[in-house]
Amino acid sequence: QVQLVESGGGLVQAGGSLRLSCAASGRTFSTYAGWFRQAPGKEREFVAAIYWTGGATYYADSVKGRFTISSDNAKNTAYLQMNSLKPEDTAVYYCAARTKSDIATLRRAALYDYWGQGTQVTVSS
Repeated sequence: QVQLVESGGGLVQAGGSLRLSCAASGRTFSTYAGWFRQAPGKEREFVAAIYWTGGATYYADSVKGRFTISSDNAKNTAYLQMNSLKPEDTAVYYCAARTKSDIATLRRAALYDYWGQGTQVTVSS
């Protein structure tokens, strides 16, 4: 089993920055870490993903160039640095982990095995 705990959400003005953290325990069998978000009345959407031990990163077009995903293997923690935040980035952000290694399906929330409880990010205009 993998347990994920997010932190770092909050309220920020447009143009500001936040850094989300995802602390994982028992991740021995997970391969990729991902961040998803869900705004009220909308489906959960892919934000970014990274292989736990580092390497290639993947981003949604809507955050490319503004958000950076990273991981610290020694700390079993994944991060999402969010810069130039916009009001449309407002959502609950979820950390997720998966055991499957098929990168073609990294954007599919249903194929992630473990989820955190979510952290609220609110961007005011």
